[in-house]
Amino acid sequence: MLGLMQEWPLTVDKIIDHAKTNFPRREVVTRSTEGPITRSNYAAVWENAKRATNAFRARGVASGDRVGTLAWTTDRHMEIWYGAMNMGAVLHTVNPRLFPEQIAWIINHAEDKILFLDTTFIPIVEKIAPLLKTVTTFVLLSDRAQAPAGAIPHFVAYDAFLHGHSTDAAWGGFDEHTAAGLCYTSGTTGDPKGVLYSHRSNVLHAMMANQTDGFGCGAQDAVMPIAPMFHANAWAITFVAPMCGAKLVMPGPKLDGANLYELIEGEGVTFIAGVPTVQLALLNHVRDNGLKFSTLRRVAIGGSAIPEAVLRAYEDDYGVEVIHAWGMTEMSPIGTFGKPHPEHVKLGHDDRIKAKLKQGRAPFGVELKITDDDGNLKPHDGKAFGRLMVRGPAVARAYFKNAGAKNDKGECLEPCGFFDTGDVATIDELGVMQITDRAKDVIKSGGEWISSIDIENIAMGADGVACAAVIGVYHPKWDERPLLIVEPKSGAHPTRERMLAVLDGKIAKWWMPDDVVFVEKIPLGATGKINKLALREMFKNYQLPTTQAAE
Repeated sequence: MLGLMQEWPLTVDKIIDHAKTNFPRREVVTRSTEGPITRSNYAAVWENAKRATNAFRARGVASGDRVGTLAWTTDRHMEIWYGAMNMGAVLHTVNPRLFPEQIAWIINHAEDKILFLDTTFIPIVEKIAPLLKTVTTFVLLSDRAQAPAGAIPHFVAYDAFLHGHSTDAAWGGFDEHTAAGLCYTSGTTGDPKGVLYSHRSNVLHAMMANQTDGFGCGAQDAVMPIAPMFHANAWAITFVAPMCGAKLVMPGPKLDGANLYELIEGEGVTFIAGVPTVQLALLNHVRDNGLKFSTLRRVAIGGSAIPEAVLRAYEDDYGVEVIHAWGMTEMSPIGTFGKPHPEHVKLGHDDRIKAKLKQGRAPFGVELKITDDDGNLKPHDGKAFGRLMVRGPAVARAYFKNAGAKNDKGECLEPCGFFDTGDVATIDELGVMQITDRAKDVIKSGGEWISSIDIENIAMGADGVACAAVIGVYHPKWDERPLLIVEPKSGAHPTRERMLAVLDGKIAKWWMPDDVVFVEKIPLGATGKINKLALREMFKNYQLPTTQAAE
């Protein structure tokens, strides 16, 4: 017997429709790419999203076509976001911090038809435009009067793109499993892989993320996603805010402490979300200038493990609650929240801090388990560690175009139906999870991932190098930075400068190792692979030359 409830597909057009109907004058404030703060509201975002939908259709964009963006977190990016998704097209947010050739590869793989960009990314697009095979139109998210001259072909300014299009546009009316968004992984172990979100997964994930023990935002809040929209949908906040009617404050490209603080205080922000590096910059600005927070009540911190000093500074010095969050692109991205369990309330202050440093508990809609390499379950006792597996309605089942398929269905799942996160973790009897290592030796720097393998492969090709390894070394600002360890060939004498020159131009600048050291022999494991654990032990107290400037 089936229930007798109405059919109401979970599609994201309903989110911005809800905001326009119930919170039309609730502000959407943006630090524009040009600098000034601009003001809009949910009604205006809805209207321009409708115009964008008509503009897409006029340029031949149909359901299932991909629309790319190289853009910051702004109201215009949000208008394109809903304008594309709501008509059944796929909004593809491209991470501009990747290497230009990698950006070109991703856009070609996605087969984007239109590419939107902010002015700060003009140099990237000018360089890669000749390599793009499917893009027919480049739209600068700026007005014609502000658009600089450049070498981008088929260029149009945003106001011209929308000009003449009405707000009468059909949205929705398709299956809730229709693709809505596309976000690529950082390609740490080969080519980047596309994670294809559905309307249903986005709606459910936003509701999961905003549970009371998650972001917990409501109509009285003013929220600011410091995590960019190209970082797994700004952690769902551009869905969450209009869904609950919160004021939305968009920081654009200005993510330094001074500009963030100005927006927080000037706009009455109550909740922010971003990686530890940006949070540290904000705290340093507040501390160094003798300031305080007058409205900020909660911060969500994820992307890499939260430093204890950041947690204590927010909670002990400024009375701001910290929500330690963990997740990944394949999870939309929320996986766990570090809100205290009821049994943590009786702990002393320092023990509560220790508990909050763990990655936390899964919200309803996420299942966690840990296994050994053979898929056998490990106990949830807080001591045994294993490969962290996840399952839920907002977790990837397969990658775009079947990349990384593990079975004949094209899925990226383990035989048990769970997704292997690549993390190694413990889970205790209260369901609290803690990451203990990466199964893949990825270096997390400022919330971004750096592939040790890619750097090693290039370094190994240098003259006089017998073996090369890259590990992450502690950095007070970036959490980790890469250290290149080189074993020279007998009689060879490679230098630090020569090694860095070999890497220059072949990897993104922010991937460049902060230092190079030479050893007589790089330790190998039993199977002949580089023993990263031994290297981390050898260099656990190593001081990078860049650490003094950051401290």
